[in-house]
Amino acid sequence: MCGFVGVLGALENIDNHLKSMADAIAHRGPDADGFWKDADAGIALAHRRLAIIDLSPAGHQPMMCSSGRYVIAFNGEIYNHVELRNKLEASGHAFNWRGHSDTETLLAGFDAWGVRSTIEQCIGMFAIAVWDRQERKLLLIRDRLGEKPVYYGWQSNGHSAFFLFGSELKALKKHPAFNAEIDRNSLSLLMRHNYIPAPHSIYKGIYKLEPGSILSISLTERDPIVSPYWSLVDKAKAGHDAPYQGTESQAIDDLEKLLMSAVKQQMAADVPLGAFLSGGIDSSTVVALMQAQSDRPVKTFTIGFNEEGYNEAVHAKAVAKHLGTEHTELYITPKEALDVVPMLPSMYCEPFSDSSQVPTYLVSKLAKQHVTVSLSGDAGDELFSGYTRYTLTKNIWNKIAWIPSGLRDISAGLIRSASPDAWRKFGHATRSIIPADLKFSNFGDKIHKGADVLGAKSINDLYLGLVSHWKNEGVVLGAQDLPTLLKGNSPNLGGLDDIQKMMALDAITYLPDDILVKVDRAAMSVSLEGRVPFLDHRVVEFAWRLPMSLKQRNGVGKWALRQILYRHVPKELIERPKMGFGVPIEQWLRGPLMEWAEDLLSESRLKRDEYFDHKLVRQKWSEHLSGARNWQYHLWDVLMFQAWLESNNRP
Repeated sequence: MCGFVGVLGALENIDNHLKSMADAIAHRGPDADGFWKDADAGIALAHRRLAIIDLSPAGHQPMMCSSGRYVIAFNGEIYNHVELRNKLEASGHAFNWRGHSDTETLLAGFDAWGVRSTIEQCIGMFAIAVWDRQERKLLLIRDRLGEKPVYYGWQSNGHSAFFLFGSELKALKKHPAFNAEIDRNSLSLLMRHNYIPAPHSIYKGIYKLEPGSILSISLTERDPIVSPYWSLVDKAKAGHDAPYQGTESQAIDDLEKLLMSAVKQQMAADVPLGAFLSGGIDSSTVVALMQAQSDRPVKTFTIGFNEEGYNEAVHAKAVAKHLGTEHTELYITPKEALDVVPMLPSMYCEPFSDSSQVPTYLVSKLAKQHVTVSLSGDAGDELFSGYTRYTLTKNIWNKIAWIPSGLRDISAGLIRSASPDAWRKFGHATRSIIPADLKFSNFGDKIHKGADVLGAKSINDLYLGLVSHWKNEGVVLGAQDLPTLLKGNSPNLGGLDDIQKMMALDAITYLPDDILVKVDRAAMSVSLEGRVPFLDHRVVEFAWRLPMSLKQRNGVGKWALRQILYRHVPKELIERPKMGFGVPIEQWLRGPLMEWAEDLLSESRLKRDEYFDHKLVRQKWSEHLSGARNWQYHLWDVLMFQAWLESNNRP
């Protein structure tokens, strides 16, 4: 695991600039740095190394292939690189190997098969910058599911412009040509989703390479050409059209064998390795398969909170005890968690507001004290239908779809005509006659959310509403809606049923732009490599061939995964309601974070910065403080931008 940065353009004073850019991402690679440039060609690369495979200098980067044609700066791991080496040697190619790094294997593949063909044969997570010295062309490559990041873009104008690229924005910002102009349209996307979806970034002119893509650019062909080499949407549709034909038992056996293989490959490392363990289905499955293939106890890590509803540590401990892992748990005090908040703007170099970023950092910090690589159970929900919102959305739509749209609009309007507080008072006054199953907390809040549901025009519209925070309130001044994969630029998912469509959309939006960003930045901030076995593309493609009956059964998701896990862990240790990996932001904003939040949300600051409609923000802040509404997600979106702005963009 590493980080890289580069410049395409005139290279005056490049040595100082390049070192400054590389130093900005030293946390991604504390073990070594490396620099390479070709002033005549106008290309310079820098690399920061976290040594995982081949710890010797033979693995240092940037690295040139034996023919001299390709130079690479590479972030990630190629899990099947030994098999690729064997294939190269068996095909008659003669190589004088300098070491046993996967970087050297990649370069040999580029020489023998070409860049695209080599990448298509790779199993792994990667972000790659390749300079083709023969064609004088730069290629940027991102792995299939988007585990590793790549930012890029032209800065300045005309022939004095520079094409900057790298693993994190903070590296690009160190170049003197960087123009840190905030894109209000991208800020509006952050308010909706709590992340900025690719290809957009918080800065104008800077983009994120989308998963499964190769970008090509040169000084003579200055417009980037982005082409996909793998598409989850295509694989999902192909899996639906050619479903698995075996029995349920065979499917479970085949899935377990495939997961075993993925886990075994990802356990390869020349440094200490472990796993995050929450005690849930996904992480428990990964750890169980690790322990089944290890001759010593696997190192596992979890953090606990004493707040009710936020602690999975007790369940993780029970699973670890049964599997016989070497388990480390740490209970975090509220102060320790709160102390992370000021670190977030530098950890996430563009604003990001998934509040589970806090525990993700804490568990990464804990693991780093013992290991350099940690496996996780991320992506199980997207692949095996684990999110409750899938069935919730479908069930709600089935209940309201028969009502004429006009009548639903009228009903929604009538509900909104009374304030949440008025509905709360009505609920309190009529509590004695309301059926028990309709008695719930925040009655007014829930009624207004129901109005949003009634206003949906389709199940896709309903789903977008359920996964959105700020919607069409115009909270960002001067912003326009940008098309995204969720709205305005949706892929063709014809043939998939409603739940499969939601799973596919999550896998190309929420997974790479939220979950994987959260894990990558948190882990790399402490120089820890995170690996995700479920994102082995062979597992992904196989999962999409499985019928929904093996994913959801009797309203319960991840059925096939559960059957595999029960072969290793007793069912009673696993079966319990799903618990989110979060922190009590709602209560913190009314308590220990209130003063911090008030400063960032003050009317004078909001007016001065002119990014937000201060009246809308202040209204939500007031309602939250009073307890009338729970606006934790909306407010955290604004707060994370405000904190990021204070840390990153003040003069």
